[in-house]
Amino acid sequence: MSTNEETTMSEPGLACCTPLSGTAMSAEQAEQVAPLLKALADPVRLRLVSLIASSASGEACVCDLNDAFDLTQATISHHLKVLHSAGLLDREKRGVWVYYALRPAALSAVANLFGTAVPA
Repeated sequence: MSTNEETTMSEPGLACCTPLSGTAMSAEQAEQVAPLLKALADPVRLRLVSLIASSASGEACVCDLNDAFDLTQATISHHLKVLHSAGLLDREKRGVWVYYALRPAALSAVANLFGTAVPA
């Protein structure tokens, strides 16, 4: 999938982001945001997001993330795919490696649920 195709895909969870403490969300809004929360609910995926967010360049290669876990590269790649499919990460293939970066809009959407803002 090319970068342009990824950009034009719908962004799950981003359409709805009313804070939980405000007006009750609709069933449709809950359906949209649930995949973001499900993706983040796994300890490995939460840690992957943290590692990518804290990287100096704002992105990380699977090859760099692998060393932080006692898991196979295939397992790390699976978790990254789940995060990407949920709309939390962008990815770019460079040669044989795939680089991942956080989607600030997705993180802002999640933060907004709890009434906090994430700096852009």
